[in-house]
Amino acid sequence: MQAASKGSIWKNYSGTIILLGAIVAGTLVGIFLPTAALSLKPVGDIFLNLIFTSVVPLIFFAVASSVIQLQGKEKAGRILLLTGLVYTVTALLAAAFAILVLEIFPLSPVEAQTSLAHEEIAPSDISSTLVRAFTVNDFSALLSKQNMLALIVFSLLTGFAVRISGEKGTPFQQFIFSGNEVMKNFLHLIMKIAPLGLGAYFAYLIASLGPQLLQAYVESTILYYSSSLVYFLGAFSLYAFFAGGFRGIKNYWKNNITPSLTALATCSSIATMPVNLEAGEKMSIRPSVNKLAIPLGAALHKEGSSLGAIIKIAVLFAILGKPFSGTETLMLALFVALLTSIVEGGIPNGGYIGEVFIITAYGFPPEFLPVVTVIATVIDPMATLLNATGDTASTMVISRIYGKNVPHEPTD
Repeated sequence: MQAASKGSIWKNYSGTIILLGAIVAGTLVGIFLPTAALSLKPVGDIFLNLIFTSVVPLIFFAVASSVIQLQGKEKAGRILLLTGLVYTVTALLAAAFAILVLEIFPLSPVEAQTSLAHEEIAPSDISSTLVRAFTVNDFSALLSKQNMLALIVFSLLTGFAVRISGEKGTPFQQFIFSGNEVMKNFLHLIMKIAPLGLGAYFAYLIASLGPQLLQAYVESTILYYSSSLVYFLGAFSLYAFFAGGFRGIKNYWKNNITPSLTALATCSSIATMPVNLEAGEKMSIRPSVNKLAIPLGAALHKEGSSLGAIIKIAVLFAILGKPFSGTETLMLALFVALLTSIVEGGIPNGGYIGEVFIITAYGFPPEFLPVVTVIATVIDPMATLLNATGDTASTMVISRIYGKNVPHEPTD
């Protein structure tokens, strides 16, 4: 039994352990062999370029295929609409909480040793930012990673167009399904060299930015874990209270132990979903809501990722020596955090795609991608805990609102 347990731990954490090992090795090379570390940049560039080139087709096929597969679920439209609303609000609340924490405990500026830390973030007004974010004036512009929000809009519309095209759209539908599978495998192949690519690039970053970067990692990690614990205990208790008063709080935490342990053990919201479904029944969530909202939440609802996205953005601002403040900056941060949380669950290996969102939304140097990737790796267990157990807490809210608005519906 003990051997099986060790094997299970290695199976679930081997990728993280290997990646962290490569990053530690890169850190040591960057500190003790800085000249050699600078020469490793091309190795890291190859990995980053492969990631960046996979982003556009991956998002197009994943989003379009998801929309196409929604057909046949119109009867659940009311629950889907309510689920989407509640999940959006809770993800934004997690991001807003992170911003509040950073206002109270701001990250220390990083005294970097490279011109990367002096990159300027181009200012722009909200209206022009929204226009550029959601639309482009030429199809070819959709093929750039700089216009991913516009690509998502295009992909959504393409998916709906296929649905209403009926039989005539079947060949194109099969093309999208096939492309989605191919791109998933393509990204899977790229991720096999992630330890080598990120290890090499991290050695370069340490050599160029200086060991002060490690301080930013330690500080942001402590801040994330402590604030996440407060959010885990506080916010989810409030959601449960809204759903069922003090009895709801007791019911939630009584049945949330197994999902919490499963999330920590597997680092996967999808793996926790079956346990969440069972827990949802014991929490007295309406069956019709439980069966629909929990699976949807496992894929698209990530409060831990939303909170983490804000921390990552703040770290990059600290490296650049810029204040993480101002209405436009914080509003964009909320929006990016929401999108990042959705993408990280909706696309295989979507964590890397989410990091690209963060980089491109603010115009950060592409070289900073490994920085946020390392943060994502370190905070992954706690982020998964919030991501997975937040589904049942939010679904309790959905069930309460749905039951209140449909008083004559049978309890399934």
